[in-house]
Amino acid sequence: MLMTHRCKRFTLALLLATTGPFLCAQQAQKDNANEKKPVAGVDADDPYRVLFLAHQFEQAALSPDGKKVAWVEQLAGEGGTANGKRDVYAAELETSRAPVRISAGSAAHYDEGDLAWSPDSQQLAFLSDAAEEGHAQLYVMNMNGGDARKLTGVKGFLATPRWSPDGKTVAVLFTENATRAAGPLVAETPETGEIKDAFFEQRLALVDVASGALRQISPADTYIYEYDWTPDSKSIVLTAAKGNGDNNWWTAQLFVLSTTSGQMRSIYKPKLQIARPVASPNGGSVAFIEGLMSDEDSVGGDVFLLPLSDGIPRNLSAERRTSASALAWTSGGKLIAFENVDGESGIARIDPSSGKIEDAYRAPELLTSGFWSTSASLSRDGSVAAFVRSSYAEPPEIWAGAIGKWKQVTHRNAGMKPGWGEARCLHWKSDGFAVQGWLIYPRDFDPTKKYPMVVSVHGGPSVGVQPSWPSAFDYEMALPLGGYFLFLPNPRGSFGQGEAFTRANVKDFGYGDWKDILAGVDEALRVAPIDPQRLGLTGWSYGGFMTMWGVTQTDRFRAAVAGAGIANWSSYYGENKVDQWMIPFFGKSVYDDPQVYARSAPLTFIKNVRTPTLILVGDSDGECPTPQSYEFWHALKTLGVETQLVVYEREGHMFVKPEHLRDVIRRTAAWFDAHLK
Repeated sequence: MLMTHRCKRFTLALLLATTGPFLCAQQAQKDNANEKKPVAGVDADDPYRVLFLAHQFEQAALSPDGKKVAWVEQLAGEGGTANGKRDVYAAELETSRAPVRISAGSAAHYDEGDLAWSPDSQQLAFLSDAAEEGHAQLYVMNMNGGDARKLTGVKGFLATPRWSPDGKTVAVLFTENATRAAGPLVAETPETGEIKDAFFEQRLALVDVASGALRQISPADTYIYEYDWTPDSKSIVLTAAKGNGDNNWWTAQLFVLSTTSGQMRSIYKPKLQIARPVASPNGGSVAFIEGLMSDEDSVGGDVFLLPLSDGIPRNLSAERRTSASALAWTSGGKLIAFENVDGESGIARIDPSSGKIEDAYRAPELLTSGFWSTSASLSRDGSVAAFVRSSYAEPPEIWAGAIGKWKQVTHRNAGMKPGWGEARCLHWKSDGFAVQGWLIYPRDFDPTKKYPMVVSVHGGPSVGVQPSWPSAFDYEMALPLGGYFLFLPNPRGSFGQGEAFTRANVKDFGYGDWKDILAGVDEALRVAPIDPQRLGLTGWSYGGFMTMWGVTQTDRFRAAVAGAGIANWSSYYGENKVDQWMIPFFGKSVYDDPQVYARSAPLTFIKNVRTPTLILVGDSDGECPTPQSYEFWHALKTLGVETQLVVYEREGHMFVKPEHLRDVIRRTAAWFDAHLK
């Protein structure tokens, strides 16, 4: 499980809607690369400030009747947040009235979010720490007036509230007495004394809206990941696994849980990973996504339909060259699939009875209702959608409306312009595969000059770069601000080209995917004025591994920056907190087939390295533990290769402290400047 540090980054120009052929080579940004535009926050003293200033949106939630939209936003500021505080707003789509803030308290700001509309569109459920900082509870607000009503007073973490179709109950995921937020991206709790496989289970709880009474209904030994109500409010379909929740997502099965008896029965054990279960409007079936996935929240695969009666799933999107990332039903029984399509966002309508698929929308941008890839919040009939929309050209805002005809709701980032140049979609061939990637031009690009270029490899490996406005997490986007081309390839193993493409790197890490990247570098050199003698390489997580791997395979790159990388798959297997993700990719455990792990380990070829390499990692990273970076640094130091190792205190796989995010950006830029300029 190797998610990129840029977990929220993906998108490009807007308004290439449904007309014309679906080709990202249409160029998302047509504007003149030489045209000088105002760039908010870019100045000589702090050229990377633009990455910190955009107002960030975390979730968009449309009311079932399609008339109101609520959203969660983080205030702009250092690191793109306001000290971890989040605000909730709501607006009526059919009026010109200004959005109103929804809050459980009266102070300036709290941590509020995780929105869920009631079936009648009159009430909004959300989580808030207004009663006690750092301890979110469930609240319900009547949107016709009045104060928010506090429903829970639990100790632990709540997440993902959802109303029952009859409007009497709100389900919520509850991790009782947990010491940290759920998920392997956050900083791990230090372990001392006797080490045991201790964990907290995230269970499903039901909260009675009238009384606030909470009861946990899922088994105490089972971790619940995702869920959806059946239309009769008597059952819930969910994905779950026994044992450690951070580690066992890759073995999760599909279950049906009775809300009255609490009885839970397995209805499907997948061959690979499953996600996003949604019950059909008639209650007779459940749709879900199954595919090869390396991260819990990075979803991509085929769309399956499973009748609840016979338990035999049917693949509705077999051989489709897309990766579905989220699903929604319409009240008329049609299925809406949100997809990564060749590095762009796509929306498809599926008729489950005939199997017919209609492409409703595609554009080089990111539409998201809160996930890491394409998604949207739909009205009950599917006629209206709401989401956060952004691109390399346009900062994030809330949009809503009919598919392909939506309108902008917020203008929080009005006036912000990109601090980088044109974003261009590239295609090339490699081993018979059609491969795609994005080439970001330098700011103030001059076509008469030659520029250095840095290749940034995404994490995952099961993810795909979709163009979106970057944030402080996207350290590599500082490079175009400093006069570099930035190349973002989607090699085999990525989402966006269909399931066969995603599975093409199984038992082959660092070989076929590396060949795809090098072929993409050649294509970038062909189409843009890039100096082949001034190439750099970087990446975080799986991209950090590919950086470590790349410098053992070629001297083509003059400098490298490896973030949270993997130096030795054999030792990594016993060090990380999420080893279950490795079995589908390597075929067996390291104890059963050590050769396949050694074959892809950078340390196996370490004596080939000549490239100066900066290594960055958090000291509490459970996904790509610090010893992996130390191993690589120690080897380079011993072999006399120029290197530096920087370990960041109390940071997990995904950094959260603004001063550390800024330090990563500055160190990366300085390293490449020293070696490529």
